[in-house]
Amino acid sequence: MKVIIPVAGIGTRLRPHTFSLPKPLLHVAGKPIIAHLLDPVGQLDPDEVIFVVGYKGVQIREYVTGRYSFKSSFVQQDKLLGLGYALGLALDSVADGEVLIMLGDTIVECDLRRFIAAGDYVLGVRHVDDPHRFGIVEVENNRIVRVEEKPEHPKTNLAVIGLYYFREAGPLKAALHNHLESGQTTKGEMQFTDALQMMITGGTHFVPYEVQEWYDCGKKETMLETNRHILEEMDQAPSIDGSVIVPPVFISPTAQVINSVVGPYVSVSEGAVVSRSIIRNSIIGSHATVENVSLEDSIVGHHAVIRGGSRILSIGDSSVIDPI
Repeated sequence: MKVIIPVAGIGTRLRPHTFSLPKPLLHVAGKPIIAHLLDPVGQLDPDEVIFVVGYKGVQIREYVTGRYSFKSSFVQQDKLLGLGYALGLALDSVADGEVLIMLGDTIVECDLRRFIAAGDYVLGVRHVDDPHRFGIVEVENNRIVRVEEKPEHPKTNLAVIGLYYFREAGPLKAALHNHLESGQTTKGEMQFTDALQMMITGGTHFVPYEVQEWYDCGKKETMLETNRHILEEMDQAPSIDGSVIVPPVFISPTAQVINSVVGPYVSVSEGAVVSRSIIRNSIIGSHATVENVSLEDSIVGHHAVIRGGSRILSIGDSSVIDPI
């Protein structure tokens, strides 16, 4: 089986953090977003994992090849023309056979083996509060009969969440080729949902698979929300002499917490130092330094330094904030 993961986006809504890192390498609950995807993918023993890279793609390549043993390849996407275009590039190197597609900016918690066993062609879906923001599907008798990208008048609130399985890649390649050749765009982009609808119209039987846990990492607020959800599922509440740890938290074994109150809902990445501070509902990047600070609802980038004050921050890598 081939696994395709598009990770070419710029991540403008997460600036300043994405000025120095691609979004998939930002930390949530103690590790990069992409690691939350790749750890379960590795258990499937895929033939190859194909990454569609663009913005700061070299960093993604270095992270993947340095930490994972599965065969990986990297396809460069120079034009941000939509998900349909990106997947077409990746599929150029795929002859046929099974394909699993996972979007690189969301975290989906489900049993991937059960997902791919649900049918020959499977779409991960979930009920959402605001269907105008997503690709929406209509289902009849456990069969998807329509999919539409961000409809003005959605008929359901069942959203496509970025997880797709194809028993054979051939029909998908043909639909994407026809879609790209047509030049059709929806909301200014070549949408993957349009190619899926072509397949449905042509008779492909897509099965919906409802995912219970799906986390968005598209902006600061949703990253912090995702951090909270994942921490709630982790059984980590280390005891640190001289400090108060309020679970749920993640504190890397290589981090230092000194005379501080940490938690709830805080992740402290490797090499970070938190000293004489109170931290709640925040993400502290690797090798960051936080001293004499009361911090809440914040994201602190890698190697950033914050000293003094009571703050709500979204501070990028290697920044320094000192008291006046």
